[in-house]
Amino acid sequence: MSDSKIPSTDAGVDLGLARRVLEIEAAAIVALVDRLDARFEAAIDALDSCTGRVIVTGMGKSGIISRKIAATLASTGTPAFFLHPAEAVHGDLGVIQGDDVVVALSYSVETGEILRLLETIKRVGARIICLTGAPKSSLAQAADVTLDCQVHVEACPMNLVPTASTTVALALGDALAMTLLVRKGFREDDFASLHPGGGLGKRLLRVDRLMHVGSDLPTVDDGDTLTAVVREMSDKGLGMACVLGADGRLAGVITDGDLRRNLASGDKLLERTAGQLMTTAPQTIAPSALAAQALQVMETRQITSLVVVDDDRRLQGVVHLHDLWRTELF
Repeated sequence: MSDSKIPSTDAGVDLGLARRVLEIEAAAIVALVDRLDARFEAAIDALDSCTGRVIVTGMGKSGIISRKIAATLASTGTPAFFLHPAEAVHGDLGVIQGDDVVVALSYSVETGEILRLLETIKRVGARIICLTGAPKSSLAQAADVTLDCQVHVEACPMNLVPTASTTVALALGDALAMTLLVRKGFREDDFASLHPGGGLGKRLLRVDRLMHVGSDLPTVDDGDTLTAVVREMSDKGLGMACVLGADGRLAGVITDGDLRRNLASGDKLLERTAGQLMTTAPQTIAPSALAAQALQVMETRQITSLVVVDDDRRLQGVVHLHDLWRTELF
């Protein structure tokens, strides 16, 4: 078997052209930076104050970019969806309501399908944010906020195929979504709740969404007998029990291992209380901690359960290694 090698460029591949494409698109994005002004702030205000949905629309390549912007908004806590303008004028216009914000992408030409939406949008009272390379177009003039995303040249050698212009529109959409995300206070756990099936969501799962609570919690008082401890551990099936002090706070834990060690010591085990058998400084974790953190602690300490407590050391739950297995974190 021959060694794997980087393919030769002798077949006529123009790396210079490829590099030029990347340079043009990168420069087009950088040129956007100085254009962000009060209009961008107004767009964020409109999106943040929207009590309906954000409807993103565009034709052709702009439509493809619109779908991605809508998906990014929806995945970061803003109700959003893509509306195909051609389908809209053939029966789907009813989805646009007065409390919606329409984000319309149309780079240069007067897109007929988009323009036919204007009358309905204006009639129902929805606001319009326009992303365009033609700030003097009919759509731009009709919009409540117009964001200029024009480019000096496309990366296409013929200056025809939408390349730099679509890249710029996508980047501007990302800038809107990320700025809005911060404005709304969107957090890691919010992301996890919207992505329960994805790898990112699993890594961002919080302990409080996995832990055993309420009647599933194995708990005993520090004065309980060994018989009561064994019964509680057997009933709850976690191989441990949380010992609560007179003040209701966590005093310690008793594990199967603790029982075996005490039994091997030959002491009068049946005469001892939970408070005498427990480990007084167990490893604990906060309910807001990530499941990945809990897994790291368990692996480091070589334990199978973690007690979840609040800042006042009051018992909130127990997370077990089996609970983490189900998340497919490992």
